[in-house]
Amino acid sequence: MNYEELVGNILEWVGTRENVTSATNCMTRLRIKVKDDQKIDAEALKQVKGVLGIVQDRKNYIEVVVGPGKSSKCGEVCRKMGIPTADVDQADETGGQGNADAKGSVSGDWRGNKEAVKAMQKENPVRSALKVFGEIFVPLIPGVIASGLCAGVNILIQQLNPGWADNRFLSVVCSMLGLINTSFLTYLTAWTGYRAAERFGGTPILGGMLGMITGLDGINVIAQTIGWWNESSPLDSMLRSGRGGILAVVFGVLIMTKVEKWIRSHIPDALDVVFTPVLTLLACLIPYIFVIMPIFGLISGGICFAVQSVCMSPNVWVRAATGYVSAALFLPMVAMGMHHGLVALYTVQLQQMGYITLYPALCMAGAGQVGAAIAIWIKAKRVKNDRLSQIISGALPAGILGVGEPLIYGVTLPMGRPFITAGLGAGFGGAFVMAMQVAATTWGPSGLLGVFTMTAGPNAGIKSVIYYLIGLVISCGMAFLITGVRIDDREVEAA
Repeated sequence: MNYEELVGNILEWVGTRENVTSATNCMTRLRIKVKDDQKIDAEALKQVKGVLGIVQDRKNYIEVVVGPGKSSKCGEVCRKMGIPTADVDQADETGGQGNADAKGSVSGDWRGNKEAVKAMQKENPVRSALKVFGEIFVPLIPGVIASGLCAGVNILIQQLNPGWADNRFLSVVCSMLGLINTSFLTYLTAWTGYRAAERFGGTPILGGMLGMITGLDGINVIAQTIGWWNESSPLDSMLRSGRGGILAVVFGVLIMTKVEKWIRSHIPDALDVVFTPVLTLLACLIPYIFVIMPIFGLISGGICFAVQSVCMSPNVWVRAATGYVSAALFLPMVAMGMHHGLVALYTVQLQQMGYITLYPALCMAGAGQVGAAIAIWIKAKRVKNDRLSQIISGALPAGILGVGEPLIYGVTLPMGRPFITAGLGAGFGGAFVMAMQVAATTWGPSGLLGVFTMTAGPNAGIKSVIYYLIGLVISCGMAFLITGVRIDDREVEAA
């Protein structure tokens, strides 16, 4: 299907592009707001090839049913045409009250609800700083996922085939998987430096060079020369290769970007391309190696020690309590925009230890949303709230796989209390997986998609995967029970 042509035909019969104020999509529909209802030709619109139906249930608004998968493609075409998303008109749907209800409404338009929640969040220095980390590391996520998945699959292959090294095919496969994993982790500081320079407005390749220098063996030579090397325990050296990790790189690139801009503003244009890069690196490298790397080495070590002390505590009850609280509070953190800071924690752990201890527990939050949604779906069927049951049916498959936003912003958060009961149920799964010391090779995939990444830590491999799956079942089951008990039929009927 030519989606540009389909969208063009739809726009023609809703009064042309000039009559459209915004457009977005839900699971199956293109949702359009218009300036003038009188310009919509509903009968002609129904005859458009690819249109399965229309819904007009409020003023200056129409939903065009095109089907699952097709709706997202139509929405993308609208965005490319420069049509704003429906989120910007949220005030119209609240009776002139603006975003007074930050939860949004129970609907398939979970993206609109998400933006309504985000719009209510006031900026502050902490949230802004955490958002910066998110902006730096989000573009790295494809590499993070590819690296972690390959590491997890590699571990499973080797455990399921004890003689893998003697099998030429498996040996080659494992070597290739290992190369993908190593290519990311070995140069993680370089990728971080490149992205940080892009984010701060510097020259990306200079940021990448500073990040790569962080992990080179020449740092060890310098440390030995000046007496900052611990021969008996190299990892405890005041200065060593990788010291400070990604935190040092981000701060170092921030300083370097400021220095680069200052030098560029004071050097003749004819000399800029030659001298600005080298002067910037020379001016920044000394304070970076001798001050920033040692200081942030202490900070990174302290963060890892604090997290390990609770997530991998020898006391199983400490681990369980940490897992419960982490899983129960994770989605409220996401809704408040506070989860960006966790990216830095994941990256620090991944670089220093090769695995992440907190992420498996946080994955349980999505399973809790699934359990709560199933409980609501059963009640919706009983009270004949067909609209709500259809919304949940469309969002559940994605939630089971680990894509939780349609359920969170389309169902549980707008309803309010189910968002809480889902978190309370998820906490039990979080307590279990952390008590069992499940660790991940990466972050990103959750739900069933996260299975192959849960192969690290003390129980590396198959046992860790089994514990993770049990945790998902516990989270889903407990959220189902708590939601079923605490949410009554009247609340579902009114949703």
